[in-house]
Amino acid sequence: MTVSPDEDHSSQRANQLGRGTSQAGTRLYNERLVLSLVRRHGRLPKAEIARRTGLSAQTASVIVTQLEADGLLLKLKPQRGRIGQPSVPFTLNPDGALSVGIKIGRRSTDFVLVDFVGRVRYRRRQTHAYPEPRAFLSFVRSELKGLGSLVKGAMRSRVAGIGIATPFELWNWQQEVGAPPDAMRDWDGFETAAEVAALTTWPVHLCNDGTAACAAETLFGANGQIRDFLYVFIGSFIGGGLVLDGSVVQGRTGNAGAIGSLPLARIDAHGDVAADQLIRCASLYVLERRLLRLKRDPSDLWLKPDRWPDYGKPLEQWISEAANGLSVLTASAMSILEFEAIVIDGAMPVDVRARLAEAVRSQFSQLDRQGLSPVQILEGSIGHDARAIGGAALPVLANFARDREVLFKGYADS
Repeated sequence: MTVSPDEDHSSQRANQLGRGTSQAGTRLYNERLVLSLVRRHGRLPKAEIARRTGLSAQTASVIVTQLEADGLLLKLKPQRGRIGQPSVPFTLNPDGALSVGIKIGRRSTDFVLVDFVGRVRYRRRQTHAYPEPRAFLSFVRSELKGLGSLVKGAMRSRVAGIGIATPFELWNWQQEVGAPPDAMRDWDGFETAAEVAALTTWPVHLCNDGTAACAAETLFGANGQIRDFLYVFIGSFIGGGLVLDGSVVQGRTGNAGAIGSLPLARIDAHGDVAADQLIRCASLYVLERRLLRLKRDPSDLWLKPDRWPDYGKPLEQWISEAANGLSVLTASAMSILEFEAIVIDGAMPVDVRARLAEAVRSQFSQLDRQGLSPVQILEGSIGHDARAIGGAALPVLANFARDREVLFKGYADS
């Protein structure tokens, strides 16, 4: 991440592009459109960018040239072998923008620095029995200070901001978290974004952790080319996100995709039908409690999310129960919107995620699906880091993603 002194101007220009302080609305929209298109396809020449956007060849060329000068795009080697001039593809510059992601979780707080293509360049984690505001702020303050030695000079102006991924209303999850009585009441009234903003000059964004994980999959994941999908992330608690026409939808209060609250019917101990929620069967805390009842150590669920030991029958039972709930979720979702896919990810090993997705496909196929359109049930691609990386995705989405609203903001040309 070395930058020469003469790149300082382009760093400032890229930062202005993100904020929209020096671009007319139409041009800003077109620049973001080009960046989003190149991100989706990996690499594109100017002629293909013009064709896919509907811009004139001259306009597309001017925009790509400017984005290259701003350090947001890189020119690759010409592709030869065809008749005529060789095609010169452009791709995103990893150093074009950086962002910080912070995840507040049940067992840990994660802090990451992510580059423009989604690679994690710096990572720190603080574990805890349950999250507390003062410990959270102390950790963030320390990491921001340490980050200063890594992001220096012109690179500092390329930091688009900080994104915080957190469950909403943390104080209401005290029992599920396993905290002592009233231990988490300090979160009630704690202005997380404002408190972090007081520690830095970078802009701060805050989002529900499920929606943030969805943003990571949309922006950096293998399923980003799917235009409409419901995203499922299974951590301590199950959460989700909603993607329509390639854009993450947060909803009126930021709670779109709150799939954990989906009502499910179950048979209670007396044989009666009772109502429950998806969060009670498809969350990892349910598996943790099952292991504890069997006097098995569940700590690797959180300490080694990529490498669980062989949990045997308890894990098989949890997969079956979670898949049952997720198959009902899939049917419910498809009855409202014709999603192309349901994408399932989580803080779990790749093989467990694959088994869960296959179990959902199997159980969904056995439901009465009359009147429902076909849907793909796919695995996510980010994994346990999705919420932290999703936090880092928030400033990128805010600053560089396609946004029709910028057409009407009336920015003046510089």
